[in-house]
Amino acid sequence: MTPEQSPPPPPSDGREPRGFGGEQGWPRWTVWVLLAVFVGALFIVPAMTAVNPSQQVSYGTFLSDLEAGKISEAQYNNRNGNVTGKYQDGNAFSTTGPVPPPDADAETMQQNGVTFVTPEESIWQTLIIYMLPLVLVIGFFLWMQRRASSQMGGIMSVGRSKAKLYTTERPDTTFVDVAGYDGVKQEITEIVDFLKHSERFSEIGARIPKGVLLVGPPGTGKTLIARAVAGEAGVPFLSVTGSDFMEMFVGVGASRVRDLFQTARKMGKAIIFIDEIDSIGRKRGAGLGGGHDEREQTLNQMLAEMDGFEVSAGIVMMAATNRPDILDPALLRPGRFDRQVVVPLPELEDRREILDVHAKGKRMSPDVDLDVVARGTPGMSGADLANLVNEAALFAVREGDDVIRMRHFEEARDRVLMGQRRESMALSDGEKEAIAYHEAGHALCAAVLPTADPIHKVTIIPAGMALGVTQQLPDQERHIYRQDYIEDSLVVRMGGRIAEELVFGVISTGANNDLVGATELARKMVREWGMSRRVGPMAWGNQGPVFLGEDMMHSRDYSDDTARVIDEEVERILREQEQRCRDTLTDHRRALDLIARALLEHETIDGSEVVRLLELTGASLPDRTGVAPPTAAAAAAPAAPEPAGQHHVTPTD
Repeated sequence: MTPEQSPPPPPSDGREPRGFGGEQGWPRWTVWVLLAVFVGALFIVPAMTAVNPSQQVSYGTFLSDLEAGKISEAQYNNRNGNVTGKYQDGNAFSTTGPVPPPDADAETMQQNGVTFVTPEESIWQTLIIYMLPLVLVIGFFLWMQRRASSQMGGIMSVGRSKAKLYTTERPDTTFVDVAGYDGVKQEITEIVDFLKHSERFSEIGARIPKGVLLVGPPGTGKTLIARAVAGEAGVPFLSVTGSDFMEMFVGVGASRVRDLFQTARKMGKAIIFIDEIDSIGRKRGAGLGGGHDEREQTLNQMLAEMDGFEVSAGIVMMAATNRPDILDPALLRPGRFDRQVVVPLPELEDRREILDVHAKGKRMSPDVDLDVVARGTPGMSGADLANLVNEAALFAVREGDDVIRMRHFEEARDRVLMGQRRESMALSDGEKEAIAYHEAGHALCAAVLPTADPIHKVTIIPAGMALGVTQQLPDQERHIYRQDYIEDSLVVRMGGRIAEELVFGVISTGANNDLVGATELARKMVREWGMSRRVGPMAWGNQGPVFLGEDMMHSRDYSDDTARVIDEEVERILREQEQRCRDTLTDHRRALDLIARALLEHETIDGSEVVRLLELTGASLPDRTGVAPPTAAAAAAPAAPEPAGQHHVTPTD
């Protein structure tokens, strides 16, 4: 911040100072204190003044005792008629007489030594008796008035923006805390540099984008990048979520958008960040019965503020969403959100840096190799990796270890990918044998096929919804997938079902998950990837999730004849790969038996053991020179559209 620039005023939340119990008004206990003082004045003070208890007698008894000489001294109060005195025996008494006393009674009292007094009234007593009730009544009405004005102020200020203001005095996060994503940070840093040093860009006539939209899957760190901008920028940063604009009153969202931009304009240069912008930026006029009036009015106002008749110079918009397909086209055109920055799932190098960030402050054993962990977690987002490290720490605590070891990462990865182990689940000997041959079929196919991912671990211990799991480790980061790789993946998926058929002569329901994945993969080969000669180089759309605002149902853009050809091609591909799987397992039947027996004996074996058993039978294995040993690596979570790196037998649906 330059010396001549004064810090912006603190943000207002639109609430007026309150009366009793408010944030800036009197404390809530004020009323109770005043009430206690009033009660004390009425009851406690008079009781304390009566130090000596006295006997209450009637006025007639007082006169009789006075004439009989039983009273030694007495005083008569001319103001209220109270009579106090003492008997000859020292006992005190009190009574009340008329004011003024009758002449005969007054003469009798004077003859017997009764003193007539006229006491002066205390000003404090007068104030307590007469003024305190009035003060309490006035205070009560003032309290009611303040409450009413506060409520009216809250209603009238409902259109004020709820954005949180961050200045240079509050750098919570910086780009150092954002691991990886160098390309994303480059584009965001350019925006920050323009706001700090705009003259460098204006000298050559460059115009900075008015809006930057961060797009990516959940958990990739879009909001974290925005917080880093708040820490790096030397200008005020206004942060708000899309849901903060929505209220039950129509027009409130538009009013809050106006107030948000007015606040930003007063600051000269500012960054406005809207998280989850898809909640207010959906396409207008979509859905049955028209659009949502409040959402559309809010969007219209935002469009006008970003690039309307009034220029918003020096204000840069940032927004984050994981649903860019449902945003209104007017919001994405140049002049509004000029630049879309994709924040993808992290690559291998990015995952390594993210693991370094989350491993700070945690005690790691020397045997922990984060490079191996990063290599074995393709498809995991930054949030997934943070959860993985935390789960490893929890496993270390459960075991009573003082450091996190590599086996804790293994257990944490299994927990994340498969679920909690169910070691206490009771399985019959026949079920265990069927599961062992099922997983042995997966493992054998993965080990002997040339393009299949190497085996990492095979287990028949139930975990989550699976009764057994075969984990594969991708030997490299893949961004495109060849047809032979996908076909080998189909063979691996078929391995469990065919192994059961070869050994037991029957099939079971355990291959349900494998069949679902294989069918979906074969259908994509035909419909989307053009891997069928009969269908040809044509793509027939994606059957992904439907946005209700655009389509109420999927529309099929091909004929019934084409649909029949697609189904036939899907069946052909699955039948061919099924036969390849059957031939592979038949040729290596002895190795299949050895792997299944090893699983029945040890319950869990690693990839090196599978390779050793295959070598004992003289099987020819593919050359994987240069690939890290699967025993030292982590199990893989597949990244779409990569075929799943784990195959398991599931219970009956």
